[in-house]
Amino acid sequence: MFFIGVDLGQKQDFSAWAVVEPLGDTLWVRYLERARLGTPYSIVVDRVADLAGGTWLARNSRIVVDATGVGAPVVEMLRRAGTGSTVTTVTITGGEKAHGTGETWNVPKKDLLGGLQVLLEQGRLMIHRKLKEAPVLARELASIRQWTLAGGRLGMGAEGAHQHDDLAMAVALGCWRAQRRTIGFGTQRLL
Repeated sequence: MFFIGVDLGQKQDFSAWAVVEPLGDTLWVRYLERARLGTPYSIVVDRVADLAGGTWLARNSRIVVDATGVGAPVVEMLRRAGTGSTVTTVTITGGEKAHGTGETWNVPKKDLLGGLQVLLEQGRLMIHRKLKEAPVLARELASIRQWTLAGGRLGMGAEGAHQHDDLAMAVALGCWRAQRRTIGFGTQRLL
């Protein structure tokens, strides 16, 4: 089973998608792509649908899409694209704990990115160096920081001017869904 994480953006943030494959205790990033700023969502949906319906992913993938903000209409477009893949929606929140049922979830951003950092620290996330966007993903991962928000809650994301975490979020979405059933990844407070 492959998990296609999709982080949506358009004007200020990039749309990005990543394919994650669990093999034993290790998660392999098999594919990365980031759309240019301003790319219409219809083109993003077409690219993801083509990827999900491709020979190596057909009938063996699950799409995990960021449903925050404009995500709901894009999710509907993905469902109508006829990929044959189940679509899991994740609304990214600033909350304390993930909650949801079935294929509809609310997950704190710090849990997604924090879970990704844990996988990296444990050596359980592998990224193929030959992927065109691998250096961009590495920069994004290196820029992720945690900070304290009002009320003592923790926030997490890319730190610094002009920093993005779109590829990291796409990978985090794929990893979250790949591991959710086996170890409760993303359903318990990490930080």
